[in-house]
Amino acid sequence: METHLAWIIAGFVLVIIELLTGTFYLLVIGVGAFAGAAVAWAGGGYLAQAVGACAVALAGTWLVNRWHRGRTQGSAKDNFLDLGQAVVLESWVDAASGTARVKYRGTTWDARVSAGARPEPGATLVIHGQDGSTLLVGTAPPSN
Repeated sequence: METHLAWIIAGFVLVIIELLTGTFYLLVIGVGAFAGAAVAWAGGGYLAQAVGACAVALAGTWLVNRWHRGRTQGSAKDNFLDLGQAVVLESWVDAASGTARVKYRGTTWDARVSAGARPEPGATLVIHGQDGSTLLVGTAPPSN
């Protein structure tokens, strides 16, 4: 089998696997394999093929990583989709420390009520943020 055909087959296999996973990293490694195929087709030796494939794969991986970081940057507040949603206070776990159980999206959540607010069970509160799996809630809408 011709060397460039082996690179092309490897590239297609990687791209197909990438379509099943959706991470983009295998896609750029597959493109690197296609670059190795191009070098092999042009008559380059095995070392030149490997260097070409690795260079393209490394550059693509770096670009995908940079693109991914750019999309996920921003404050956690900007990425928190539940901000401002209403919850219902079910019960107090410890009213002195402000910990309670609230009903949200059909289930019960741990919550920390903002300082100074001690509403009665059944009161509607608003989500201000999240600390791990604990919702941060208050009686007034969150400030932007």
